[in-house]
This record gives sequence, C-alpha cells and structure tokens, in this order.
Amino acid sequence: MDSFFSLFDPGNENDNNTVSDEFTLDHNQNALPPEPQLGNVEYKLKIVNPTKQRFEHLVTQLKWRLREGNGEAIYEIGVEDSGILTGLTKRDMTASLQTLKQMALKLGATTSLLQERILENKRIVTEVLVRKIPDDQNNIEIRVAVLGNADAGKSTLLGVLTQGNLDNGRGRARLNMFRHLHEIQSGRTSSISHEILGFNSQGQPINYSSSELITAEEICDSSTKLVTFLDLAGHKKYLRTTIQGLSGYSPHHAMLVVSSAAGAVGMAQEHLAIAVALNVPFFIVITKNDLVDPANTLQNLESFLKQAGSRRVPLIVTTMDDVITAGANQLTANVVPIFCVSSVTGNGLELLTKFLYVLPPGNSSKEKERLEQETPEFHIDENFRAGEVGQILGGLLTRGVIAEGTLMRIGPMKDGSFQDVSVKSIHRNRVPCRMVRAGQSAAICLNSYLPHLRNGMVLVAREENPRGCLFFQASVSVLFHETAIHPGFQTTVHIGNIRQTAIVIGMFSSKCIHTNERDSVVFKFKNHPEYVAVGQRLLFRDGSGKGIGEITQIFPLQNDND
Repeated sequence: MDSFFSLFDPGNENDNNTVSDEFTLDHNQNALPPEPQLGNVEYKLKIVNPTKQRFEHLVTQLKWRLREGNGEAIYEIGVEDSGILTGLTKRDMTASLQTLKQMALKLGATTSLLQERILENKRIVTEVLVRKIPDDQNNIEIRVAVLGNADAGKSTLLGVLTQGNLDNGRGRARLNMFRHLHEIQSGRTSSISHEILGFNSQGQPINYSSSELITAEEICDSSTKLVTFLDLAGHKKYLRTTIQGLSGYSPHHAMLVVSSAAGAVGMAQEHLAIAVALNVPFFIVITKNDLVDPANTLQNLESFLKQAGSRRVPLIVTTMDDVITAGANQLTANVVPIFCVSSVTGNGLELLTKFLYVLPPGNSSKEKERLEQETPEFHIDENFRAGEVGQILGGLLTRGVIAEGTLMRIGPMKDGSFQDVSVKSIHRNRVPCRMVRAGQSAAICLNSYLPHLRNGMVLVAREENPRGCLFFQASVSVLFHETAIHPGFQTTVHIGNIRQTAIVIGMFSSKCIHTNERDSVVFKFKNHPEYVAVGQRLLFRDGSGKGIGEITQIFPLQNDND
C-alpha cells in the first residue's frame, strides 16, 4: 500500500517519526503525492449519486484495486487525483461513504473506516479500508514470525494477543504457547508453535476470549483476516530451529520483540541480521514497559537498525495515525514501525492489534494465481505418526494446489529416489479442509506409513520425475567469518526446510573467500541427498560466522537406468 494522508500531517512532524527522504511535503500545502496508477490506493474527491453507468465503472475500478492489493484496497475520500486534500462537507462525505459501501456490496466486499480528519476549512477527509475475501478462501491470511532474545517476552505477548487476557506478571499468559514439558519448566521456547489471531470485517479482534467455548475452527470461520504467528525460539541453543522457521515457512513479516529492561542485545541482533539476509520485512515491539521506561532502548534502536544494513527508518508508533502510516509504508519505504507495549497493563496493545489488522498481505494476486497454476510442491517441516490416523506431514505448500486424494511423490530417500503416496486428509489451523493452495501452511495425512521420513523432504506431483542431489553450486556472500573459507570447509546450510552439514568442494574465482567477499561455490551435502532447485536462497553458518547465497546449479543423482 502507498502513502496515507496521515503520513503528511504537519502536526505529526517529529524527528523520531521521519519516514523517508522521498516523502516530503511543503507545509504550506496540504497534500499527498499524486494518485498512484498501480497498487491498491485510490483517491476520490466525492462519489455522490453516480449514474448507473458511472456506478458500474466505479465498481470495475474497485475490483481492479482489490486485485492489486490481494483482497484489500484503501480509498482516500475527499482527495483530488493530484493529491490535494480538498475535503467534503459532512453531508457529501456521508453520501460518498454510502456509495462506496454499495460498490463494495456489489463485489461481496466490506468497508471499515480507518480514520477521519477535519481540515482547517472544516471539511472532512476519510480513509476507508475495503476488503474482499478471495472466492476460494475463507479469509485473508498473513504469516508473522516472532523473533527476539530469550526472556524478551515473546510467548507472553503472543499469549495476551491470542488468548485475550493480560499477563499476571509471572508468565501465566505464555503457558498456552508451550508445546513441551521442559518449555513450561524453563519458560523458554525450544520449538516452533503456531498461534492465530482473527479479525472481523470491522477490525475487531477475534481470539479465544471472544467466547468461553470458541475453538480455532470458529475463529477461522468468523474472521475475514487471519494472522498466523510462528513463535520461534530465542535462546542461542535453539538458533537452528529459529532459522528453520524463518527460511522454511516463508513468513510475510517478522515481529522482533525486545525487552525494555535488557534492550536489543544477544540473539535479538542475530535474529534481525537473519531476517534482513532473508529479505523478510520486520517491525519491532518493545515489551515490559511497566517495569522499565523504554526511552534508552528507543535511543539504542536507531543505531541498531543502521547496523542491520539497508537504510532502515524507525517510526515510533504512538497514535492511530502512526499505525496507518506504518502499515502503508513498511514495505515501500523501508520503514520499521516500533511499538511500546506492556503485557501486564495492556498499554500499547490496542495500537499493535490495529497494526496487525491493516498489515498488508503477502504475494500479489497475480503472483498467487501464477503459483497455483504450477505443479504442487510441499516442503515438509514436521513429520510424525498419530495413532490410528496415520502419517502426518506439516509444512508449507510453495506452489500448486493439493486436495484430498491427490497422488504425490515423497522424497528424496537416501538413494535420491522418491516414493508414491496419496493424500488422505488435510488440516489448516487445526481445522479440516479439502484443499490447500500455494503459500499456505498445512498438516497433510498420508494414506500409508513410511519409515525413515525426515524434515526437509518434499511432496511433489506424481507426473514429475524428481531426483535428489548431493552436489550443488551457489553464488554466496560471506557476511562475517573470523577466518577465510576454503575448500574442505564444513558448515551448516539452511535451504528452506533443509538443514544439513555441507562441505565446500571448490571455488571458481579464488582459493578462499573472506568477510564481505563473494564467489561461486560448489557444495556437497555430507549425509544424504536433498531436493533443491535453482533460485532458492540459502543461509550457511558456522559458529559466529554466517553467509547467504542463491543456488545457481544442481547436479541430480542419476537413476540406475539412466
């Protein structure tokens, strides 16, 4: 989404809230940039009593804007195409909003007022969110990975958001987030857990406190937008699990949780560096403000963000206007929204919840349609056997569509081969469903039990002839390493859900590479073949050293008959 008028209000001028050099406004004027031709933002001066032909044209225009925004569009009412904020009288604004509502109803969409502003001339400008759930989905879904140092309050914050009850100051809210007994005993997350927060068409949160007997299925059915949180581990001991969640589940956004008592220290910096390396847009939440004033932490974050790499601009969110600005510009202007909250008193949680409501979806509708037309490919993150149910696979569908009864192939096995299987049933967000589409995570039950399955395997279409590989070539960049990397060097490689030790076999341009140097490198998986593809991003680490890259060539194992 592009800029909103809240971004350009002279009354909001603040050094901490400067968004970007490209967003400047002559304070003698009251205007936005000219209306963008592409994207999901539309300016309308007024839409009062349109003719039938004009109404149909407006509906077509709205349909296009919704398509551009993957089901969400922003309408600025009282704004000329040039961006000047002219405003409307109360009567004309009421009529314009009613017309917009009728346009939305024509498409099966809903409208919700994000904010209203009264100009100096007493006229009104409003900002409206129009949302239409795709015909093939129950709701619009975004995935948010939760990062941060141990004891920063990640699980507690998620417990408050998804359960709807404040913490008691002793960690009661986080208990529902833990999956294992040792997590409850230590208070530290060691695995990846999935939690959901829904929103209805009016922006009101739907969580487990909405009703005493509400279930995950009811939250999904009642929500027009669904936020899926991936609660990742904060302790250094479980760094590989955190990296696996970031690279394997392809989250649309990352939420970095920082304690106001400790600041941005320890694994918080490591997690941020990984998010930047994987190009995941992120925002920051400072917790425990009821214990320590966050002023010092806020000051340290500015230099912290500069260390992260690419001109990140902090935006401290203190008002609802800031929320709209943050949601609009996080992707387009390298803006990093910063929220100050308390899970005990509830301070700041309303702003954070509203931000999650306006947070833009992931892939565009065109990209989503393109991926759905391809043959299915499901990357496995978890696998286990559930009693009489059978073999369960958890993971992310990166492309294609999988339905109940779909014939698939799973692998690679130790010899690089794939075995035939079929899909027995599918669950999403703990709810049974008949189909999973590209970009969605799911749990898939197979019709048969297979021994020796492991995380990092894939399900692919039966008509394909996939093969695993031991050798692959990648263009890599060393972010940091204390010594030179040379042939024979062993490192842990993360490629999507794949996590395995790999050996550097050779380099093309030099005998070794150092920090901030690039080269084309040939790797060999140490233990068993994996299924990788050209274009996949990889992250490798060895102690404090780490680097990123992209696969440029693979060398698949050959069949005995080849």
